[in-house]
Amino acid sequence: MKKTIIGVLVGALILFIWQFISWGAVNLHSGMQQYTPKQTEILKYLGDNLEEGFYYLPGSAPGTSQEEMQKQYEDSNGKPWAQIYYHKALDTAMTMNMVRGLIVDLLAVFLLVFLIQKMGNASFQTIVLSSLSVGLIGYLSVTYVNSIWFQTKTLIDLLDALVSWGAIGLWLGFWLRKK
Repeated sequence: MKKTIIGVLVGALILFIWQFISWGAVNLHSGMQQYTPKQTEILKYLGDNLEEGFYYLPGSAPGTSQEEMQKQYEDSNGKPWAQIYYHKALDTAMTMNMVRGLIVDLLAVFLLVFLIQKMGNASFQTIVLSSLSVGLIGYLSVTYVNSIWFQTKTLIDLLDALVSWGAIGLWLGFWLRKK
């Protein structure tokens, strides 16, 4: 039990620290947070015209017939489109977000440790490859699939998956392998 708890705590700390480095200290994700000098005008316009929520433009009004939706879809081909996440108020308090992030990291690493321990006498290599697999499964099935539909760049997200889960795998491979 002690081996499991220490493995999970250190693994989650590795994940949490990498996330801080990637999103904060080095800001590898700056391309996902681009600046526009028109931000004040855009936010005012959005505030005057939208409720809080996620918008995909162009879209069809609720109740639009399938035929009309298809026509709108075809008419939009080759024209500008956007995704908007709109919130009425910015909350800059980070404490609860960081606590929730750490809890999720603990849970994710716990699930990996649980799987590794069910393997029996897993080797260092098996543990590292299993950890990398978990990171790649998460990246491929969510981030990459979304990037196909919404045309976003995900190379940094792939780097996040490989570095963080690779480091966790190295730690767990050292800590959990049977001697």
